Amino acid sequence: MNTPSLQDKVVVVTGAGGGVGRSVAIELAKEGAQVVVNDLGVSLNGEQEKLSAAQEVVNEITAFGGKAIANTLSVSEWDSAEAIIAAAITAFGRVDAVVNSAGILRDSIFHKMTPSDFDSVIKVHLYGAFNMSRAAAVHFREQGAGALVHMTSTSGLIGGIGQANYAAAKMGIVGLSRSMAMDMARFGVRSNCIAPHAFSRMIESVPGLSPQEQEKYLEKRRQSTRPEQIAPLAAFLCADAAKTISGQIFGARGNEIYLYNQPRPTRTLHRSEGWSVDSIAQTLPNAFKNSLTPLERTKDVISWEAI
Repeated sequence: MNTPSLQDKVVVVTGAGGGVGRSVAIELAKEGAQVVVNDLGVSLNGEQEKLSAAQEVVNEITAFGGKAIANTLSVSEWDSAEAIIAAAITAFGRVDAVVNSAGILRDSIFHKMTPSDFDSVIKVHLYGAFNMSRAAAVHFREQGAGALVHMTSTSGLIGGIGQANYAAAKMGIVGLSRSMAMDMARFGVRSNCIAPHAFSRMIESVPGLSPQEQEKYLEKRRQSTRPEQIAPLAAFLCADAAKTISGQIFGARGNEIYLYNQPRPTRTLHRSEGWSVDSIAQTLPNAFKNSLTPLERTKDVISWEAI
């Protein structure tokens, strides 16, 4: 059954040629939305791969009677982002939501990370989210409604190794989303993030495991965390049913949905005569030691098996 609040909505999904983006595009189409399937057709590290990835997903959607068009422009360029939104309006007459799922990885331990590796990941993830959201914002304002959904990551929210570029981009998206939610609320526009846990090309890049450990880990993830389990949450956040929800960070893993807290002060110290370096050194370490956030990885914080 088509969800009334998604029926005939026009949604642009970036990075929709595979993984989470593909599942989100298909879920939206099944719920009655008209979808722009955007995918550049590149491999995980950003190299040219399958130019037909977006069209393949469109073919899947039209096969079950859904409505979709393919688009292969890059979200990392402003002019292309404007053209992607224009394509949605040309094909379907309007744009109601954007799901920013496009991404690449250039993993490297920090002291070996090149400026190029950092820049390319920031451009696709963070610039991509800004470009697409900003291009849609003008139309959202005019129509008095719109939804933005962005994929963040526990790599930034919690921590990971060898992904400083990716983590920086994904935490940047959190701040961007929060700011857009506040700036655009007066126009009926909302913005939310999802930190997905799902087996996809992104997961295949996990460093530090032996080939045997890697295969065992990946097989477990294939079975317990699938991209299609993320899609209903993303589709819901695009729907009118989520009109009261904005500026939030959600997680989805297996059959679980999380709501993440956001940075707020947890402890305070006051000294009436002010602080010096020496007085801070004498006071702060012991006062705050039980409240400091440890250098944990995602698997240390979310330590249970996917449900």
